[in-house]
Amino acid sequence: MARIRAFEDAAETASRGGVAAFGGVIGGDARVRGPLHLSTGQEAVPAGVCINLAQEDLITSTHRGHGHTLAKGASMEKMMCELFGRATGFNSGKGGSMHIADFSVGMLGANGVVAAGIPIAVGAAHALKVQGRKDLVACFFGDGAVNRGPFLEGLNWAKIHNLAVLFVCEDNRWSATTATGAMTAGEGALARARSIGVDGVEVDGNDVFAVDSSASVLAGKIRQGEGPKFLHAITYRFKGHVSVDAAAYRDGGEVARALEYDPIDVFSQKSPGIGKEELDRIQAQVGEEVALALQAAAAALWPDKSGAYTDIQDTGSGRWLG
Repeated sequence: MARIRAFEDAAETASRGGVAAFGGVIGGDARVRGPLHLSTGQEAVPAGVCINLAQEDLITSTHRGHGHTLAKGASMEKMMCELFGRATGFNSGKGGSMHIADFSVGMLGANGVVAAGIPIAVGAAHALKVQGRKDLVACFFGDGAVNRGPFLEGLNWAKIHNLAVLFVCEDNRWSATTATGAMTAGEGALARARSIGVDGVEVDGNDVFAVDSSASVLAGKIRQGEGPKFLHAITYRFKGHVSVDAAAYRDGGEVARALEYDPIDVFSQKSPGIGKEELDRIQAQVGEEVALALQAAAAALWPDKSGAYTDIQDTGSGRWLG
């Protein structure tokens, strides 16, 4: 959780002021390219889920995917390089924040289209079944995704084919700039999943121990062949929809109450055996890691312009050659 928070804070700073924002400590052109969707305040969900996943297990993410990527074990440095648009990033600097992917740790990709990660996860799980593999897929998506077609289609397919998918709804209660409650009929995400026959639990998404415990039970059932399960994690994003969004549409009291229930503070309160000295050591360690990632990203090479014609689909017309 500390690593995710530190990364998000540094990326936010780099998206707003570039090198000047770091007081000149970071050399080079330290700026994030493109939109940046932060998961600040939601760290307990990826941390609590991914601690129950093996290297061979897979995940799909959302446009807010830095936390999932780090929790699955991906390189912080390579992700920062990708955000900076550098050749050493996960996608050679061409994907940016919303298209982070690292197949080496089973991270199949972030996605800029709401709910699009659901059918990708289901397709991956079906492939695992065909291959006879026992690994599972953890599919992260937001509360806004439950109102889109892929939610019904994906859960239905996973259920009728008894696929090994852990659906994880990160319910931060805001769909971009609109309160989700005002646009979601019925009893919500878990009720909709159960109506299709995908059982699960609702959990406090700011309590990493609760997320860990629930994810462990559900993942165990999936591995035993019980088919897809659903984890509805109630959390809150501290920041606006994107890094430059002041989120003035939210009630100040609501935000203040959310800030008082910080998942990192909850961890500290529920871990009396971990003293302040150890917590300070963790923060110092991740601070050093982030600083090194920033320095590497700022100094990394830009992609060669010839790369614009790689990793693209050729429709056969040849028009892209011009």
